[in-house]
Amino acid sequence: MATLGEIAAVSDTRLQGCDAATVVTGVAPLNRAEPGQLSFLTHARYRQYLADTRASAVILSAEDAADCPAPALVADNPQVAYARAAALFEPAVQAGAGVHPTAWVSPDARIAPDAWIGPQCTVEAGAVIGAGAVIGPNCVIGERAEIGEQTRLVAQVTVCHRVILGRRVLVHPGAVIGSDGFGLALDRGGRWLKIAQLGGVRVGDDVEIGANTTIDRGALEDTVIEDGVKLDNQIQIAHNVRIGAHTALAGCVGIAGSVRIGRHCMLGGGVGVAGHLEIADRVQITGMSLVTQSISEPGAYSSGLAVEPNRTWNKISARLRRLDELFRRVAALEKTSNQDGST
Repeated sequence: MATLGEIAAVSDTRLQGCDAATVVTGVAPLNRAEPGQLSFLTHARYRQYLADTRASAVILSAEDAADCPAPALVADNPQVAYARAAALFEPAVQAGAGVHPTAWVSPDARIAPDAWIGPQCTVEAGAVIGAGAVIGPNCVIGERAEIGEQTRLVAQVTVCHRVILGRRVLVHPGAVIGSDGFGLALDRGGRWLKIAQLGGVRVGDDVEIGANTTIDRGALEDTVIEDGVKLDNQIQIAHNVRIGAHTALAGCVGIAGSVRIGRHCMLGGGVGVAGHLEIADRVQITGMSLVTQSISEPGAYSSGLAVEPNRTWNKISARLRRLDELFRRVAALEKTSNQDGST
């Protein structure tokens, strides 16, 4: 519950046609909002619902405010304003402090007095749990792992040995941080030999790690996730990868070993990055793209073909298979034309 005045202050918006004392109790989409709720317009496709909204107030741009029938909170960046406003309505985590009776904590672990270790957790020797940290049910904290202040592991998170998580990190259920990298050597007998993964993982401050995301430990050097990185669900980050500050990766991204990704990058869903590549700062890669060479300049990059009706795709596929043949024919024609022109 918050007043529009409080919301405007938090979200850095300007009140238009609003009573600052009006109280709202929640947030809802434009087409479902009821009186007493706050709504928002952050994408043009939802503008069709603006005229009929019943929301008590709407967060939107100055351009859209002219057509808004409800009181408005006008923002330079409505999406950022909404993110700040919505945080007012997020239920606070009430974890308390101490160790649940069903948890096992090594006598050699160091636990801050105001940290919480939840049911069925395991905290191994030498681990350090910082002030205000919340370790949710069924989490495993490995030997000499460090969990920073105010960090929260929601549930069933595995933090392997010697992994370091910074402050205010949020890790969602099922994530595994610090599992062995996929390091193998093929001997002359055709058998795979495991290469010891001797590095760790270092995660900076204010990082979010999505459900079932996996981050492998380094082979020798640490895998590093810098401050403010946001990782969606079901992402694979291989050994020795370094991801620069404030980069965001959408769901099902796969990053092969020893990749370096710059700061303020954005990788869309399903992007794959081959090993040992470098990606510059401020690069955007659209969904389902495959990166097979380093990117040295900022900007937007894409690969692959978008979906087509099956019949159309079959024709495209047949033509793609003939490209090499067509190329040779064109090259032969050009050679013939050049010879004819020279005689």
